[in-house]
Amino acid sequence: MRTTRRQFLSLAGTVTAAGTIPIVTLRPLEATPAMLNTAIRNVVGEAPIRTGKVKLDIPPLVENGNTVPMTVSVASPMTATDYVKSIHVFNEKNPQPNIGNFHLGPSSGRAQVSTRIRLADSQKVVAIARLSDDSFWQVAADVVVTLAACTEEVN
Repeated sequence: MRTTRRQFLSLAGTVTAAGTIPIVTLRPLEATPAMLNTAIRNVVGEAPIRTGKVKLDIPPLVENGNTVPMTVSVASPMTATDYVKSIHVFNEKNPQPNIGNFHLGPSSGRAQVSTRIRLADSQKVVAIARLSDDSFWQVAADVVVTLAACTEEVN
């Protein structure tokens, strides 16, 4: 069967048009406390989470949720036998509940990470540290945001 020039150009145009159509995935605009718990369980599994050893330094009142400074530190000697494996940060109401995962080792020197995050609204921020003995430690802080981030204004 011969393909005519017209059939070929029609097929090529269809393939080109199909390739330019963006794929859109819909997700909720705001996470829920259930999504927060699911995200935490995806990291820690069924292991118990204890309170202590972790310090979350984040302002309790933020004027602009676009850049919120945050520092997470863990009380650990950071030796070859006793160190922090990872630090995970979660939030309650952003579209993605897992803000960040930071992997450390004994040569990191200090179990501390500092960054800036975006917060969509007033919410709870949770930091969880996994130690070398596979224990999990957490701290939570409530943050009040006056000007929300992660939103778009429709004109």
